Amino acid sequence: MPRDNKTPLIQKIARQAYDTFKGMNASANGDNKGFSDKQSELIALVTAVRAGDLKIAPRKTKPGSGAAELQSPPVTYMHICETDAFSMGVFLLRPGASIPLHDHPGMNGMLKVLYGKVSIRCFDKLEDNLTVTAASPRFEPPLAPFQTGSLRRAVLRAVGEYSEDSGPCLLTPLRDNLHQIDAVEGPAAFLDILAPPYDPDDGRDCHYYKILQIAMEGGVDVKGNQEGEGEEKEKDEETWLLEIPQPEDFSCGGEPYPGPAVSI
Repeated sequence: MPRDNKTPLIQKIARQAYDTFKGMNASANGDNKGFSDKQSELIALVTAVRAGDLKIAPRKTKPGSGAAELQSPPVTYMHICETDAFSMGVFLLRPGASIPLHDHPGMNGMLKVLYGKVSIRCFDKLEDNLTVTAASPRFEPPLAPFQTGSLRRAVLRAVGEYSEDSGPCLLTPLRDNLHQIDAVEGPAAFLDILAPPYDPDDGRDCHYYKILQIAMEGGVDVKGNQEGEGEEKEKDEETWLLEIPQPEDFSCGGEPYPGPAVSI
């Protein structure tokens, strides 16, 4: 088959994303060969994309723009396209910016860094709507009674840094579904594909979380570990999360997408 050099790469990605996720039953979690084959093709295309393909580049800070820079949102979003099967856009993070820990209910996702470097921490929720009992750990600071219904147990699955030379970070409805994204050593941008898109009316709203600290008793936590023990073991560690409103220090603005037009 002759190579198609005329179609922009982002258009190929959009078509493959639609073909991969259209009509997909989220509860199936992609556990079939047809989906896996299509997803592999999508991963290959996404792995190849670079910032230049979308006509974006890190901004240079202009002299005297410090005050204006501080007033602008730490994160902005360039919308590329959305269908009933998936949404796609680009997030741009200022130096030091962070997208707080959040979830993607019933969704698959793919994140590919276009420039800069990001650190990503991925969690899986283990249980919902927990009830605090006498056997539950004590948290620091203590929870207010109204907060106990927003308590979740989770496990930290992965911690890693991604650059433009890395493959995409993947999430599924059950695996790595919660994540926090931090810009490392300067500005960063990444292509973001979510399938299906967020839709509060269909139960896919974005929720934010914070990691709770367990109060220490005599230098020993509730698991019986000496304080400071196991600090290097960052993966597959159970933790407690509290669902919270969108953090006040986080905001996401919007700006036009400058790259090739995409149609589905």
